[in-house]
Amino acid sequence: MTVEQRLNEVRERISRAVRQSGREPDSVSLVAVSKTFEADAIRPVIACGQRIFGENRVQEAQGKWPELKAETSGIELHLIGPLQSNKAADAVALFDVIETVDREKIARTLADEMRRQGRSVRLYVQVNTGLEPQKAGVAPDDVGSFLKLCREELSLSIEGLMCIPPADEYPGPHFALLAKLARENGVPRLSMGMSGDFESAIAMGATSVRVGSAIFGTR
Repeated sequence: MTVEQRLNEVRERISRAVRQSGREPDSVSLVAVSKTFEADAIRPVIACGQRIFGENRVQEAQGKWPELKAETSGIELHLIGPLQSNKAADAVALFDVIETVDREKIARTLADEMRRQGRSVRLYVQVNTGLEPQKAGVAPDDVGSFLKLCREELSLSIEGLMCIPPADEYPGPHFALLAKLARENGVPRLSMGMSGDFESAIAMGATSVRVGSAIFGTR
């Protein structure tokens, strides 16, 4: 199966899940996760009309996306991997959305960088719904206070919450928890669901799903 066929299949699965959930047709965005793939592997997906892409590492994205963005207008690039403070300036310069705001230090650094560069990047808070010690993210019980810090003290507009459920657990309860936290805190967007579980994420209210291997194939 070609990458174009796989992309179309993913789009059809998203549309079906949206219909089955009784939601509006355009209520879910597809973030095509292009991490580890070179520019030549990404161009056919862009040629099919895909404009939203996700990358895990700032340095890797710097090696391919400035050229790809110059070639095609309307590209929206999401950082979906962990962000270190020393890469914040580069991330603000390159990415349109940062989905992994997960601690006070990075929130403060991003606020400073956006002021310095005069650039407004859309932000999501990453929530560690499974309280996994090896995984980044704000603990569910701390989401309200963290959002208050971002909004009131740092004047950051947080448009979404993001989570990566534990690999060995059924994701549904984690998606439900993230949706509950978003409702309680007035956050409009939910980034949740990947290649293996995005239909259930859509059923739970995802507004964007992050799909890599189902489009690009195994890495």
